[in-house]
Amino acid sequence: MIVGDPKSFAIESVVTEAYEYPGLMALGYFVIHISGRVFGLKKLEATMLACSFDEVGRRIGERGSHNPPFPFDSNAGKIANAFIRAGYEPTHEDSEQFFEIAAPQFRNAIISKRLEWAPDGDAAFDDGSSVLQLEELEKVRLIAYVSTPDYVYDPESLRDVWLPSDDFYAILQKWRDRFEAEWRASPKVPNSRMVFKAHD
Repeated sequence: MIVGDPKSFAIESVVTEAYEYPGLMALGYFVIHISGRVFGLKKLEATMLACSFDEVGRRIGERGSHNPPFPFDSNAGKIANAFIRAGYEPTHEDSEQFFEIAAPQFRNAIISKRLEWAPDGDAAFDDGSSVLQLEELEKVRLIAYVSTPDYVYDPESLRDVWLPSDDFYAILQKWRDRFEAEWRASPKVPNSRMVFKAHD
């Protein structure tokens, strides 16, 4: 199932097995298309999908709150490197600044504003992908990239797309509604098998 336009922004998911337990929902994959590139693991048994489903719901509920602590139109590559260094680089100093903001405050803003959509806490983005969501007035900006082992982004992976807020959130809502309907309509595997898959 794909909702949106992969050449701009779309969400794609596949349900391989559905479960009765809402904490898992289904096994499959959840990926995000941005400017013609796929971010996330596109494998039939990549992850349990409840985490991605819940995160989309949170983003719908928090519409308009993902405001960055730096200029909205800042360079995408500079933003990507700041997020990598502030959030994941183990050797950066707390005295380091990103967009003239001290590292601890910058990191707190990332977390409190939920600027990082993916990874979303599950295995769906174990390919090293990150997707950032920034908002200003009635615009949403998505910046996506793949991190390297050297704690920088792969320049060939960098994508940057600007969307009207109404269009962005319409895609999120449509995907969430369609996914929930698909899950509810799908035959559910027995509980014993569900537990096995959850710990596989």
